[in-house]
Amino acid sequence: MFLPIRDHNPSEKTPVVTISLIAINVLVFLGYHFRLSGQELAWFYAQWALVPDLVSQGYSPHTFLTSMFLHGGILHLGGNMLFLWIFGDNLESDLGRVRYVLFYLACGASAAFVHVLSDPSSVVPTVGASGAVAGIMGGYLLLYPKARVDVVLFLILYLRIFSIPAWIWLGFWFLLQVILSGNADPNAGGVAYWAHIGGFATGFLLTVPAWLRRGAASFWKRTEGHPDYPDARYRLTRSRIPAVRRQR
Repeated sequence: MFLPIRDHNPSEKTPVVTISLIAINVLVFLGYHFRLSGQELAWFYAQWALVPDLVSQGYSPHTFLTSMFLHGGILHLGGNMLFLWIFGDNLESDLGRVRYVLFYLACGASAAFVHVLSDPSSVVPTVGASGAVAGIMGGYLLLYPKARVDVVLFLILYLRIFSIPAWIWLGFWFLLQVILSGNADPNAGGVAYWAHIGGFATGFLLTVPAWLRRGAASFWKRTEGHPDYPDARYRLTRSRIPAVRRQR
């Protein structure tokens, strides 16, 4: 596992929209996940999840929007909301709240559209905010490629936190989606890799005008590729377990 947990330049402004999006996703999830099961849950997904076969025939166009606020489980929800929290606040601050909302929805809808194009006959319901969140990540990559991001490397019994530039992790994540998409079977369920790719690319492209208005390459030079906020100072709590020297 190679998981980001925070960036080093969080916005000093309260990210109202990002917090609201997280709250909406959590409340929607709690509203159905623990109340519905079996046939009831299947009916719910049939109504509100994105089913490529139905959409490609002109049915249920509303699911381009509704599906991005549904999740298949706690880990699915938690991962998406973690990424949204890490990468969303700076973009919200730079784009403004209204543009940021429109940006988020456009990335989610575009991700769903690309997913449908990848296999229009798939009958597997698709849910999740990952396409919209991938768009946030694409925009973050363009505006703040050198922002420091702390990631957790977890390999069986090995656990370590270290800091890397955002472009390394985001580039690795996007490349992984491209590689895995080649072997993915849309009718088998699982991860919608093409939705991730479509959302990421859309977010990157939609951020280009904002990047150009700020001076393009000169903006990177002026900000050194970081968000325009001072570095946060994170301190790890020292262990309360006393250290005992080994006796010889």
